[in-house]
Amino acid sequence: MAFWKKHEKVETNVILMLVLTLITVSIGGLIEIVPLYTIQNTIERVEGVRPYSPLELAGRNIYIREGCYNCHSQQVRPFRDELERYGHYSLAAESMYDHPFQWGSKRTGPDLARVGGKYSNDWHAAHMIDPRAVVPESIMPAYPFLAERVLDFSDAPEHLKTLRVVGVPYSDEMIEASVEDFEAQASNDADWDGLLARYPKAATGDFDGDPTRLTEMDALIAYMQILGRMVDFAEVDPADLKQ
Repeated sequence: MAFWKKHEKVETNVILMLVLTLITVSIGGLIEIVPLYTIQNTIERVEGVRPYSPLELAGRNIYIREGCYNCHSQQVRPFRDELERYGHYSLAAESMYDHPFQWGSKRTGPDLARVGGKYSNDWHAAHMIDPRAVVPESIMPAYPFLAERVLDFSDAPEHLKTLRVVGVPYSDEMIEASVEDFEAQASNDADWDGLLARYPKAATGDFDGDPTRLTEMDALIAYMQILGRMVDFAEVDPADLKQ
């Protein structure tokens, strides 16, 4: 009974409640923040993570626009069942250039953090046009209009410049070649040497099954095909992840 009487004093005294709340929040904040200053880096040291190519970036913009993150997460959690289904657990470094990141909070559909290279371009195109044609039990909406919308990304340099302001390391060369790289990545006949030098492991060639035009479907599939492919986990030293 004495405890409740003391608690009543706190609840009925606004000033006391405010002071105690500030003290509690301060202690909790210090417990979370102080340890960060005792380690060299809060992001794992891994090789291979790079900024998105202009076409991948355009596809990511479409992915966000269509709300794909509402049903698909991009975060493999460190649990056995997830590792067996999706592969290596997600590293913070993999999304260090994502603005915003697409970790997600629920899964109506499967996680997409490691979907890159898992299916062919034709499979992705068919899945977007009619999901139930390839996954009969799917409840995903169809997106056939993506294959009909010709994509204009002539303002790609401005997108890259803006992302550079918030820390994405796009070089002057990347920005200058952005429109050229955007068009070349989805072409079957382009010279990809410069593109692949700037954006290693980028998927190239026609994505939507229609090489005569560059559509929103091309961009979205290009983005899907790079997810989880930047880091070669066979070469990741577990000791490095603890530094």
